Amino acid sequence: MKDLFGKHRVCGVIAAATSREMILQVRAGLRTTRTLELRLDYLRTPKEREAFLFWLKGKRPRAMWIATCRREEGGGLFQGSREEQIEVLSEATRSGVDWCDVEIETAKHMARGELSRRLAPARVMVSHHDFRKTPKNLGEIARRLRQAGGEAIKVAAHCRSVSDSVRICELARGHRNVVAIPMGEVGLAGRVLSLRMGSALAYAAVEQATAPGQLSLNTMVDLYRAGSITTRTRVYGVIGNPVGHSLSPLLHNTAFRARKFDAVFVPFLVRNLREFLGSFKQLGVAGLSVTIPHKEKIIRFLDGCDPLAAQIGAVNTVVVRGGGRLYGYNTDYVGVLRSLEQRMTLAGSRVLLFGAGGAARAAAFALAQAGSIVCLCARRPERARALAKAVGGHVVAREDLKQEFFDAIVNCTPIGMHPNRGTPLKSAELNCRIVMDMVYRPRETELLKLARRKAIAVISGLEMFLAQGFAQYEIWTGERAPENAMRRVVEAALDREEKSKGRRS
Repeated sequence: MKDLFGKHRVCGVIAAATSREMILQVRAGLRTTRTLELRLDYLRTPKEREAFLFWLKGKRPRAMWIATCRREEGGGLFQGSREEQIEVLSEATRSGVDWCDVEIETAKHMARGELSRRLAPARVMVSHHDFRKTPKNLGEIARRLRQAGGEAIKVAAHCRSVSDSVRICELARGHRNVVAIPMGEVGLAGRVLSLRMGSALAYAAVEQATAPGQLSLNTMVDLYRAGSITTRTRVYGVIGNPVGHSLSPLLHNTAFRARKFDAVFVPFLVRNLREFLGSFKQLGVAGLSVTIPHKEKIIRFLDGCDPLAAQIGAVNTVVVRGGGRLYGYNTDYVGVLRSLEQRMTLAGSRVLLFGAGGAARAAAFALAQAGSIVCLCARRPERARALAKAVGGHVVAREDLKQEFFDAIVNCTPIGMHPNRGTPLKSAELNCRIVMDMVYRPRETELLKLARRKAIAVISGLEMFLAQGFAQYEIWTGERAPENAMRRVVEAALDREEKSKGRRS
């Protein structure tokens, strides 16, 4: 059972309406993996299926082929009967495919052994898909799939929480013939980590995603290096809501690659922090980056905390120590100082922080210790007053900003963060020498554009993002961060994003 699907555990999904498009995708997919799923139900006519299978039989490159022709009742596009579905798969078998994936909605209507007999010499995988939720009775579902007579089973289900992902991935632990697929945005990290927990395959789109949360093949292989993940691979991740915008996976996976460190960094969409912290250790997580809205909430769940982070009252970095104990740090503090002290003298300067959340708390303590006069303005005045009291600062009412002047104004809110637009402050409220935005994506936010139009110097949130990320890497690994490699890859990603937007506008 060791290499049930071959050595390439990341399966590229081929899905297109025409045989020509399918062939082009096959050729593209083979440049990255030698395990491919052929979604025959996506081909729009019997003629297109016939043409593609004829090509496959006549010019079949060496690979592990998995044929799927999923009917509509099983979440696919095939509109024919079960008998017609089996005939399509039989033809695929005659074209040389190695496996046929048959959904339980079809398999349960066939006598035990009939599927294997009719689809021989191809091997059979029996699958269950739930696009609405993760069923509670996963164990019973797996048992029914095994009874259907295939050599492997697949369970794919939509996740509403990280604990759902864990339950799905646990099905594969200790089994060589189980494919576990968490679906949806919440299931994204689980798609990568399922391989670490023993899933025989992980699926990724060559071109067209065929399930919610399905990553592209290039992302799965190049960014997450999923094919090389083992039980020894250390797991790190960022938790937040939202989290899809984060470039932390790119930043840290690049660092791991540069240092040849056997680790992977994944994004966890976390809506309920307590639920997440009750389940994430089963995924082998060794450390976490914490972002909005969990930086302050997470402190009550920690077993220990760096004194500075405790004083700030916000944590953005967590280390999982022996016995699963959680220890917190704050590297936003470092990021703020490095970003501002290169452009101005902090001692005696008057700095306005707009916002009073976890990032603002780190900035306030950093600036106060550097000797700055800290001013706070926030949507919730009571939080601004509490933070001002903690650092010996002052509260400035929003309506007074037009009459005030500051050496620097720092946006500590997520307003303007990709993919949303907007600016937290108006042009008339920007009366200062420097404007810094903690939002780093886009690199030039609407706020920074306003500042430039007023000839005010600007500092992108990218500088803070990089500085705090360097510090995180060093806390987790005990090694110096490969700063140049980390900076280059993030800047290149933002450059591509900006050029792409420019072409669309």
